[in-house]
Amino acid sequence: MRNDDSPPPPESGSSVNPDRPWFTRRSTLVVGVAALAPAALAGWVLTQAFAGSGSDGAPSAPQPASHSALSPGQRDAKPGSTPSESASTSPSASTSTPAAAPAPAKGLLTGKTVVVDPGHNVGNFQHTDEIDQQVDIGTARKECDTTGTTTNAGYKEADFTLDVSRRLRTALEAQGAKVVLTHQADRPWGPCITERARIGNEAKADAVVSVHADGVSAGNRGFHVILPAKVKGGAADTSKIVGPSRELGERIAGNFARTTGSAPANYLGSGTGLVVRDDLGGLNLSTQPKVFIECGNMRDAKDAAQLTSPEWRQKAAQGIADGIVGFLGG
Repeated sequence: MRNDDSPPPPESGSSVNPDRPWFTRRSTLVVGVAALAPAALAGWVLTQAFAGSGSDGAPSAPQPASHSALSPGQRDAKPGSTPSESASTSPSASTSTPAAAPAPAKGLLTGKTVVVDPGHNVGNFQHTDEIDQQVDIGTARKECDTTGTTTNAGYKEADFTLDVSRRLRTALEAQGAKVVLTHQADRPWGPCITERARIGNEAKADAVVSVHADGVSAGNRGFHVILPAKVKGGAADTSKIVGPSRELGERIAGNFARTTGSAPANYLGSGTGLVVRDDLGGLNLSTQPKVFIECGNMRDAKDAAQLTSPEWRQKAAQGIADGIVGFLGG
């Protein structure tokens, strides 16, 4: 058994002098190894700095001084990915495509088209010759249009109908509907009743509403909705729209009364708020479900106070809109 501190036995054939102390030979070996170690370490450092290879052969980037000094792509890099790969896939990379804006919320009337017809035109008062022209409504001939009525104080029906129609458009668009107005007082007069009907037909409207206010004697109060009668003659044929138009009218009447607090007319319609007529070209020539609504009587002081109120007109527009939603949206 050999002690660890005892000199190793001489190897056969060795040129080492057996009489030379063993620690002298080991010291020489230690000095040689010590001299080689710094050179090897320096070589390894240079190899890592220039070659930059890790143990798996994948390039390893030098470590930055701090996390905040990294580029957005490097900070968000997935393990094992190169900086260029991370920059192309990272949401925070400068080359990333901005996220698309969220789609507008769909309403009950998405995909539906509604035509809103503001009754009359303020310019009609200055173009009486033009609006007095006779047009064919299928079953008869009538004036192209009329001036409409006014309150005793001079507030015009045409101003009222345009304001309510614009409010109605806003309410319907909020439900996703495409809304077409037959005019916005952007023309000197008209359009004629024949053109108003044609606009609704060509738009293939799912519903058409013509907004009006009545002008009968004082004491007659309330609203009413006018429905098309079944007529056939010339270009007029309402057979396909009588049924759906009545449903549209009933929906509007119910919601209008509830929203505005106004009662059905006390001078026609037997308290139902519904009236059927066969002498209105806007209804006779329509091929789409259509009604007129007379929102109140401009010649009655109490009704006029409502009709001239912006707050009440907003309620009127909302009541009509709710009726259309009930008809088209279920």
